[in-house]
Amino acid sequence: MSETGRRLTASETKGLRTARELEGHLAWLNTFTPAALGVLAVASGIYTYLGVTSLLEDTGAMSFFAAVAYSVAVSVGIFVFWSYMLRLLPSMRTAGGFLGLTVSTMVGSLAIIAMSSWLNAAALAGSAAVEQHLDRTVRDYQTALEQAHDIALSAQALEREVRRAREAFEALAEQERSGELSGTAGEGAVYRVLRQKTEELQSLEEQISEQQPLIEAAYEQGNEILGRMRGLTVAPGPVEQRSVAFSEESVRLAGVISNLNQYSVALLVERAAADLPASVVLPELDGRTSSVRDAQSATIGSVLDALDQRSQTLGRAADQVLEMDPPQETAYNPISSADAVIRYASSFVPSWAGAIAIDLLPGVLVFVLAVTQAAIRRGRDGLSIEETLTLADLRAAVNAMKEVEMSMGDTDAELLRRVRGDTPAQDDKTSGAD
Repeated sequence: MSETGRRLTASETKGLRTARELEGHLAWLNTFTPAALGVLAVASGIYTYLGVTSLLEDTGAMSFFAAVAYSVAVSVGIFVFWSYMLRLLPSMRTAGGFLGLTVSTMVGSLAIIAMSSWLNAAALAGSAAVEQHLDRTVRDYQTALEQAHDIALSAQALEREVRRAREAFEALAEQERSGELSGTAGEGAVYRVLRQKTEELQSLEEQISEQQPLIEAAYEQGNEILGRMRGLTVAPGPVEQRSVAFSEESVRLAGVISNLNQYSVALLVERAAADLPASVVLPELDGRTSSVRDAQSATIGSVLDALDQRSQTLGRAADQVLEMDPPQETAYNPISSADAVIRYASSFVPSWAGAIAIDLLPGVLVFVLAVTQAAIRRGRDGLSIEETLTLADLRAAVNAMKEVEMSMGDTDAELLRRVRGDTPAQDDKTSGAD
């Protein structure tokens, strides 16, 4: 039975009891919530400091103070922001106020991620992210080296086509010298044309052969450099120092790949194939009779047709090599740990989750507190103040009233003395005389 004479229903009694229980829990939780929030803010600030130092190139006193100032600002910002939200958002009674503060919480969370969480992730997984960048670069260089080597070897395969053409013209020259080609034995005009083309093809064949050991040496050197680069990727020690040595090796490897591209003879063979029929120097027909000269002229025409066919065959073979996709231009670009964490974020999801959680965990507490406060308000809705008072509340109110009455009595006595003009000493004497 309440003081108003209305008996509380069972549901109201249950709601009031629940509200009081939740209030007791909140009173206990509030004793350490600020301290816990401060610990989370400080922890985030420490990891933010580590992330900032990875971005600053200078290691002097100014950079140190700059990193400390930024991390302190982050810690204070996180603590103040979540303190505001813990106090204000659960106390909102209107839908508009609750929605507005919820939007503010989301915007603030995004700001915290932008200024802190990515730096926390850099501190947690920055070295591993840079190592992944080194490993990705090694794979790119290996692919480029393999492509350059394959193109160079494919170009070396053109040596067989050149050899077959040389052997064919060399055999025709021998036939002409024995008289089986034009019908006139000796080293006449036809023989000299055939020997001219044979020597050109032989020179081209020798140039191609000279490239083979250079290609193999360059490929072996490239693999050795790749081995050292792989070792630097997983070697112990600070990743920054390893990155410097890695950069030097990458420059050497880029030079090796460039040399391999230059060792390809496909373009040389293509040009030689185009010049093969065009560069024929026709000698003067030296037959003694007109019939012999006619035979020589017809044979030279057949030789030119053969040259044209061989030229087209060599040209098509060279074009197939030239149409191969060139190796992708690869260059190692040094990267900071913070940038590496962002670029390879998908590979470090646990680190990102931890970095964001340490900053946004208070947001969960905010909504937990909002739900609790809503439950407390539902338990007290519809009840007057008199109906919600407990025995402890009444005892505290009575004690407060007594203190107020005593305070008012002392105040009235003091006013009376001032009106009468009495002093405390006179009052004492008067009291003694009495």
